[in-house]
Amino acid sequence: MSTDIRITDSHCHLDFPDFDEERDAVIARAVASGVQRMVTICTKLRQEPQVRAIAEKFAPVFYAAGTHPMSAASEPLVTVDQLVKLAEHPKFVGIGETGLDYHYTAESAEVQKTSLRVHIEAARRTGLPLIIHARDADDDMARILSEEYRNGDYTCVMHCFSSSAALARAALDLGFYLSMSGIAAFPKSQALRDIFASAPVDRILLETDAPYLAPPPHRGRRNEPAYTLHTGQKGAEVFGMDWPEFAAQTEANFERLFTKAVL
Repeated sequence: MSTDIRITDSHCHLDFPDFDEERDAVIARAVASGVQRMVTICTKLRQEPQVRAIAEKFAPVFYAAGTHPMSAASEPLVTVDQLVKLAEHPKFVGIGETGLDYHYTAESAEVQKTSLRVHIEAARRTGLPLIIHARDADDDMARILSEEYRNGDYTCVMHCFSSSAALARAALDLGFYLSMSGIAAFPKSQALRDIFASAPVDRILLETDAPYLAPPPHRGRRNEPAYTLHTGQKGAEVFGMDWPEFAAQTEANFERLFTKAVL
């Protein structure tokens, strides 16, 4: 990759133990590959100090925090005030990830919905983007996002988007963004690529969700931020753009949404 092309991994989990033995090297490889920024995501607020410490140590790393929907029933319910307070940190750039996951944790649907609405209000108050995880909950997700938007606008990215065309359209109609992960580069993901291709290119972000979902040629192995490149190059194909042009577009999109993530 030409080092004059810069991209951002808008969603990864650098605090996970998968990186404990070589976190410095992982971040260095990302920078060497052109990934100039990484947003590492805290999924349980009790782990926020560790995630914050990574962002404070490494200049290219920013962070966000919230309660993942799969943990909504097992963790204390987050408050708006807690999230607003965290947002005072200069490297805290987003609210979440939050959302709905009925694939693994449908039994906690009601507390997930409550938690989601708390995060939305925090995004509204802080002006920071909401980071949404959605799995097998498209109807409720579209309904809640739309209901809450009518109560007051906010910004949002549908992280690791792999849901239906209907949810994509609902999110885009609200002015939200869709993020491409390694799933979009999998050979059998043509239907998902078609959804992305129908979206405005100025509403697309790139991410790894590392350590999960490594794109080809690393599929089946631990993912890391350097591999954002492979998803990005597949995204350029999807939109029929040259790689440098698509990379520059996704950077502009990221900076428009994540306004605090300034190097």
